[in-house]
Amino acid sequence: MARNRALSAVAILATASVLTACGGGDSDAGGGESDGTMTWWHNSNSDPGKAYYEQVAADFEEANPGTTIEISALAHEDMLTRLNAAFQTGDTPDVYMERGGGELADHVEAGLTMDLSEAAADTIETIGSSVNGWQVDGATYALPFSVGVVGFWYNTELFEQAGITEPPATMEELDAAVQALKDAGIQPISVGAGDKWPAAHYWYYTALRECGQDVLEDAVTTLDFSDPCFVAAGEDLEGLVATEPFNEGFLGTPAQEGPASASGLLATEQVAMELAGHWEPGVMQGLTEDGEGLGEKTGWFPFPSVEGGDGAPDAALGGGDAWACAADAPPVCVDFVQHLLSDEVQQGFAERDMGLPTNPAANDAVSDPALADLIEYRDSAPYVQLYFDTAFGENVGGAMNDEIALLFAGQATPQDVVDAVQAAAGTA
Repeated sequence: MARNRALSAVAILATASVLTACGGGDSDAGGGESDGTMTWWHNSNSDPGKAYYEQVAADFEEANPGTTIEISALAHEDMLTRLNAAFQTGDTPDVYMERGGGELADHVEAGLTMDLSEAAADTIETIGSSVNGWQVDGATYALPFSVGVVGFWYNTELFEQAGITEPPATMEELDAAVQALKDAGIQPISVGAGDKWPAAHYWYYTALRECGQDVLEDAVTTLDFSDPCFVAAGEDLEGLVATEPFNEGFLGTPAQEGPASASGLLATEQVAMELAGHWEPGVMQGLTEDGEGLGEKTGWFPFPSVEGGDGAPDAALGGGDAWACAADAPPVCVDFVQHLLSDEVQQGFAERDMGLPTNPAANDAVSDPALADLIEYRDSAPYVQLYFDTAFGENVGGAMNDEIALLFAGQATPQDVVDAVQAAAGTA
C-alpha cells in the first residue's frame, strides 16, 4: 500500500453515520455531445466487479457520444505499483482511485489531480461528510465510492467445528479461539505479511485500542509517537504473534492474489479467519471457482477490545476509495466520476457486494448480510481512524509497515517500531 507523505488535515474519517443524513440524487451521466478518450484504472479485476464496470462504461459511452473509455482492470497491488510510477512521471490515467491522506496531498501539491469542488458540487452534497477524507484546504479532489472498516472475516462452519459459539470480543477471547481452532486441527488466521500492510493492520488496531483519540489526532499533526500507548500496542501484537495463530509461511504470503494468498486461504476454507477490510467478500468471490467465496458461511466481527487501553473499544480502523480525475483529464471526466456515484451505479455496486457505498440511496441494496452488518457497525462507531500509512504518508507509513513486518518475523521489538517511525518522521 504505497502512499506518500503525511497530510495534517486528514486524520480521522468522518463517522459514516453522517452518510445516512444526506439525501440521495442520481447525477446526470448523459445528454449532449462530448469528445475524447479517457483512461480508467480500477482494481475490480474479477467478476462480478469487472463485468459490471465494463457495462457501466459502455452505458456512459452510449449516453455521451464521442466519448471512449479505455479500462485497465488491475490486481490491487499491480494497480498501486503502476499508479505510483505514473505519479512519479506525471502521466496519470484520466480516472483513477485515490485513498486520501498524505498521498492525495502530494498529488494536489504536484498539480496532478483535478479540483472537483464546483463541478461536482451536487454529488459532493449527496455523499456528505465522507468527502472529508479527500479534501485539501477545504477543496474536494476525489469522490469516495466506498468507505468501510477493517475487521475479522471468518468461516462460521469452522468456528462451529472448533466449538466456538460466539465471536471473540476481547484479546483474551481471541487467544482462546485460536487455541480451540488449533485443537480442532484448523489453521486459525491467514495474514498476507508478504505485502506488509495486512500485518500492519494488526498494529494499527492495537494502537487504536491502546491510544485515546486525542493522542492519535495529535500524532497525525505532530508526527510524535512518544506516548507510551504506541509501545503498548506493539506489546499487545507481540503477545498475539507469540501464540502462533497464522498460516504456514505467513511471512511470505501475499494479500489477495491467487488461491495461496491470505484471502484465497480463507475463501477455500484452509483457515478460519482473516483480518481484512470491506473488500474481502468481493475478493473471495473472485478466488473461488463458483464465484461465491464463502457464501452463507461468511461471518464478521470487529477487532477485539484490549484490557486497560485508553482507546474506545468500538472505534474502527478504516478508509475507502474515491474516484479522481487527473488534472489534464477531459471535462467529461467529471461527468463520469459523478455517474459512478449516482444512485443507479452505487446500487449496482452494492448489490454485487463490491464494497460499502457512500451514496445513502444504495445502503439498502447491500445483499451480503455480513456487509450489511459492517455498515451498521461503521455507522455506529464513535470514530473511524484512517489507515495509518495513508494518514502519515509513504515515508512514515512505509517505515511503520516495514518495522511491523519485522516484529511479525521476531526481528523487531515494540520499541523498534516506534523508533523507526520517529526516525522516519524526523521527530526522534
